[in-house]
Amino acid sequence: MTAWDNDRHTVFVVDDDEAVCDALGMLLRAAGLRVETFCSASLFLKAYRPGSSACLILDIRMPGMSGLDLQDELYKRRISIPIIFLTGHGDVPMAVRALKKGAFDFIEKPHEQERLVLAVLNALRADDGRKALSGRYDENAPDLASRLATLSEREREILERILEGWQTRQISQELHISVKTVEFHRAHIREKLGVASQAQLFSLFIPSEGRT
Repeated sequence: MTAWDNDRHTVFVVDDDEAVCDALGMLLRAAGLRVETFCSASLFLKAYRPGSSACLILDIRMPGMSGLDLQDELYKRRISIPIIFLTGHGDVPMAVRALKKGAFDFIEKPHEQERLVLAVLNALRADDGRKALSGRYDENAPDLASRLATLSEREREILERILEGWQTRQISQELHISVKTVEFHRAHIREKLGVASQAQLFSLFIPSEGRT
């Protein structure tokens, strides 16, 4: 597996079980990733500094601030980072709710190592895409930045591909989701960005000097 640039990508692991943190740290470092582990959500919040592309592996149930609480807190602080929840079997309904609130993925314990590493790599690519996308809007329209901030990680993935000219079926195949799901996300993207058509959507990302 190709190693990632450790200066550009970081995986944060938050789990109150020290053994889990150690095991995940070993697994992900072996895959060439930079890893930082925390035994509580509060410690992660104190240490985290936005910047490089990153993702967060988060236990859904923890004493004190739970994984869901941390997700809510990050949203309040307008911190965008892909979250992969680790869940027990009984936590699946909670994880589904977390997905609806913008989580990137959830993986049931005990996790398959290959499945987890693949999810992490996909999350890092999504964060790279989000940062690239954030640099494409017209700097003379700062309100667009706030609208982009309302998009979930999945919506940002889809928007990036729309702007590259991908068709709905291509996006469906690439992201392994149904055509109807892509159409659902496309509608939400237009609603959140305040446009009624694809032409209007594209116009948001045309630099001022290119407009008539």
